[in-house]
Amino acid sequence: MDHPQVAARVLAAVGGPDNIIAAAHCATRLRLVLADQESVDQAALDNDPDVKGTFLAGGMYQIIIGPGDVDLVYQDMIANGGVREVSKDEAKQVAAQKDNVVVRLIKTIADIFVPVLPALIAGGLMMAINNVLTAQGLFGPQSVIEMVPALADYASLINMISAAAFAFLPVLIGFSAVKRFGGNVYLGAAMGAAMVSPSLVNAYSYAAMVEAGKAIPSWHLFGLTVEQVGYQAQVIPVLAVSWLLAFIEKRLHRILKGTADFLLTPLFTLLITGIAAFVVVGPITRLLANGITFGLTWLYDTAGPLGGLIFGVLY
Repeated sequence: MDHPQVAARVLAAVGGPDNIIAAAHCATRLRLVLADQESVDQAALDNDPDVKGTFLAGGMYQIIIGPGDVDLVYQDMIANGGVREVSKDEAKQVAAQKDNVVVRLIKTIADIFVPVLPALIAGGLMMAINNVLTAQGLFGPQSVIEMVPALADYASLINMISAAAFAFLPVLIGFSAVKRFGGNVYLGAAMGAAMVSPSLVNAYSYAAMVEAGKAIPSWHLFGLTVEQVGYQAQVIPVLAVSWLLAFIEKRLHRILKGTADFLLTPLFTLLITGIAAFVVVGPITRLLANGITFGLTWLYDTAGPLGGLIFGVLY
């Protein structure tokens, strides 16, 4: 394969270097973010013997060159064609900017939650196993563990493991969301862990404590009284906090350099994010999350089947 010739033909077919916003490559394909898809000479690429195929995916025009050749063609496009070189992740971000706000939001949510899904799926299925073992009247007047007491400890262990992904969901989302937002994933996980710290009142116990008239421990910060309540199984608060953490961290990386950056950026990132999370961001987003929950519950309880239909369409 004459790599410079292939690079020149590809550049001509896609409308020249001015039509390429950004370019990257993987093991077999060129990944191009194009300004105008209509400028592509599809027939020329289809008839090119060195091009194995083309397709559009993720907002990028992808041209299959093949392993061992694609990197050489790409290098020639960068060196001699004046094409802007970026990484695959940067190319995805550039491509995403061409989408409308709703599509970008959906893609962002998918990027955050798809990696977390296996843990949630496993936890949900294990909960189902526990329910089979503990449900009354499923296989008779007694539950399985009552009929076979030797299985009780197995059910208890399964239930404990199944609940972990949901009880510590902020840790998983903190890791995944901060990765998506371009920050340090371990700072994200640490912040998520702080939001479900054992030193906080468990969110599952909060309502019962209030109903029983028990005092909720509080901090007195900046003239405000902040209840020490965790964010177990919460999604919206940890998403907002993760975005804030990544935003602060990236800004600090630009300001601080060398050893100061290494030592002080994590410190100030967690300190500023932590204070903002528990004093401002967390309480406000918890109200938002509760509002969504109460709104959906009201819709379903009030409108019945129509409410279920509306929810299904929105979902």
